[in-house]
Amino acid sequence: MVKFFLMVAADFENIASLQPQNGIDDPSFSYLFKLRCGSCGELTKKEICVFVGETVPLPVGKGSASVIQKCKFCGSKGTVTVITGRGRPLNLILTQGGWRCPLMLFDCSGYEPVDFVLGGGWKAESLAGTIFKDIDLSGGEFAEYDEKAQCPDIISNVRASFKVA
Repeated sequence: MVKFFLMVAADFENIASLQPQNGIDDPSFSYLFKLRCGSCGELTKKEICVFVGETVPLPVGKGSASVIQKCKFCGSKGTVTVITGRGRPLNLILTQGGWRCPLMLFDCSGYEPVDFVLGGGWKAESLAGTIFKDIDLSGGEFAEYDEKAQCPDIISNVRASFKVA
């Protein structure tokens, strides 16, 4: 099994942090991405959806996984399991340094996660302490006027990739 971090980066203007709506291990946050078969390299046509805490029992033996999938090209089977407690919010210091932040860890067997899809369910906090909820990053950006600080708060150039842990 190989572990992959979902690494996230963005450019912030007057934003202190960005994370899933109810924190890093938010059970209602959906992780959408494609899978590449470890045997033949075939990429899934559709994204899979993984939630923290949702698992299915393994067909053989004991244990569970977030996703159990069979490659439509070669027939190989693989699993993906979410591992909580290893991610952290993207913050201003990381964005200013151009660093990517590990958001979530996935334990993969037979598959490699690729092409994370940004969507809704994000929360950001401004430098003035204003909380913005239900942010949709499917367009790769977010902009809102902060009444408290009387300035624009902007998240732009949002990008994500998977990295072997």
